[in-house]
Amino acid sequence: MKGSQFLEYIIPLIEVLKENGGSGTTSEIIDAVIDKMNIPDEEVEKTIASGASRIRNRIQWARLYLVKAGLMDSSQRGIWKLTEGGFEKDLNESDVYQLFTKVRDSYISDKKIKKESKSKVDEIDNTIVDDEIHSEYLLNILKKLSPKGFEILCKRLLTEIGIHDVVITGKPSDQGIDGTGIIKFNDVVGFNIIFQFKRYKDSVSPHHVRDFRGTMQGRADKGVIITTGRFTSEAKKEAVRDGVPTIELIDGDKLVSLFEKYELGLKPKTIYDVIPNFFDKYK
Repeated sequence: MKGSQFLEYIIPLIEVLKENGGSGTTSEIIDAVIDKMNIPDEEVEKTIASGASRIRNRIQWARLYLVKAGLMDSSQRGIWKLTEGGFEKDLNESDVYQLFTKVRDSYISDKKIKKESKSKVDEIDNTIVDDEIHSEYLLNILKKLSPKGFEILCKRLLTEIGIHDVVITGKPSDQGIDGTGIIKFNDVVGFNIIFQFKRYKDSVSPHHVRDFRGTMQGRADKGVIITTGRFTSEAKKEAVRDGVPTIELIDGDKLVSLFEKYELGLKPKTIYDVIPNFFDKYK
């Protein structure tokens, strides 16, 4: 497909959203697009200068252009959602390129950029989407924390979420258990949960999930792995493998969304997106 490299993700993104009922969290929709396009882990792991995944960043750009075209709704942070027009639209490659040029030219006009600057707008492969700059900034901060500091911060987050009696236990003798807690259904019923915190830049592999599950046996009812990195596709499959206890996985994207939800170390602000299509009928 001609044009910027992120354009090839626009149609799969719309298809995934339709298959998902029209909406989903940032992380689950991006992961579903990657799975739909059969993109191998080694490609997903390639990064841009900021350290963000090149593939995931391209999908973020695809989403931004769909928002600017009025086909996706950006009103709810952390949720990717099709508009009514997006649900009804069936795009082909020609439509995608026309959408791209229309949004790009509108951007150039709005920013009063000269025509010769078009190439700079097209060359966005190494640029983070504006909406996601805070996410990358937060992740970089988390990755630079001391191991102990990251564990204490995770304890704070888990407490905010509503997990009771969170204790950091990370010691060499703990066999990979960094923390414990209790999820209470009511004043009487609850179950034990264990955590593993990985302040990773790279991906968590399936053997980490298997080893952690083995550690969980006889100690807890539920296990959660939290990482600033990502989980490989095989690690995700291992986490939900039939016949064994499920391990809950929280990757960097999900971690950021939790910090956003509980406004932990983040201050929200309102941003408005203009929907050009709305004004067409008044021309």
